[in-house]
Amino acid sequence: MNESAQIILASASPRRSELLAQIGVRVMVQAVDVDETQKHNEPVMAYVQRLAMEKAQRGFDTIKNEKKLPVLGSDTVVEIDGLILGKPKNRQQAKNMLQQLSAQKHTVHTSVAIVTEEKGLIDTSSSEVLFKTLEDQEIDLYLATGEADDKAGSYAIQGIAAQFIKNINGSFSGVMGLPLYETAQLLKQCGIWPLQCQVTK
Repeated sequence: MNESAQIILASASPRRSELLAQIGVRVMVQAVDVDETQKHNEPVMAYVQRLAMEKAQRGFDTIKNEKKLPVLGSDTVVEIDGLILGKPKNRQQAKNMLQQLSAQKHTVHTSVAIVTEEKGLIDTSSSEVLFKTLEDQEIDLYLATGEADDKAGSYAIQGIAAQFIKNINGSFSGVMGLPLYETAQLLKQCGIWPLQCQVTK
């Protein structure tokens, strides 16, 4: 185990690691596997919260954790017209998703959960994003970069796709995959103060 780590991040997402590092939190990364199938008639918010908590709990239950560090799990979904757009299985599916998002508003929900020996904490950020009208050629060129391949909704707001965003109402970091305001509040409840981390590192 990384002796300097303050939390365990139950995710292989480099974006989440980078966001935690941005606020000075030292992490040990340990990816976990959970079944991400949405249950029948499961509401979107319940779904994203369940996955975040399952990831954190799975990490806490399975990772060798002698120091009893808090374990953080997170999940992000893109919702448009009541439909969830997850990670695309192939380029055609990614293209279909981007065509759906073109010139439309959609909502990005990101839940963050932290599990400790004493408690489980969770919060969710929901942000509204408006895309410009996308031409088919733009979509094809964007998909050729590979950026969309492992992203919910088939785009990365912090990457090349930033040029597609006309407006965002909510949390930029939440759309990226980890809402830093909500995360910092949960960390404080576990005795980890990000600002103090910045001063003492």
